[in-house]
Amino acid sequence: MGRETRLFKSEERRSRSEVSQFLHQVADKIEDGQVVLRQGQEELTLAIPTNLILEVQVEDEDKKTKGVQHSLEIELKWFDEDGTSGPLELG
Repeated sequence: MGRETRLFKSEERRSRSEVSQFLHQVADKIEDGQVVLRQGQEELTLAIPTNLILEVQVEDEDKKTKGVQHSLEIELKWFDEDGTSGPLELG
C-alpha cells in the first residue's frame, strides 16, 4: 500500500446554506479545471483533469456521549496521467 501525504486540511462548522454555497463554488472551479484552497497563509492549487473518479460514502459513527455522528463524504480522485494528454486525434 502506498504512503499518504496530507497536503491540506480544514474542518469548521458552517450553516447548511454556507456549505451549499461553498460546494457550488467548488463545482464551478472543478468545471473550470482549477481549484485553489486558501486558509490563512496556506494555499494549495489543484489542476483538475477532465476525467475523475467520484466516490460517495455515507457513514454513521457512534460517538458515545455525543450520540451518532452522520457523515456524507464526497471524494474526487485522479492519477497524474489521467486525461492530461487529451483524447487521441489523427493529424
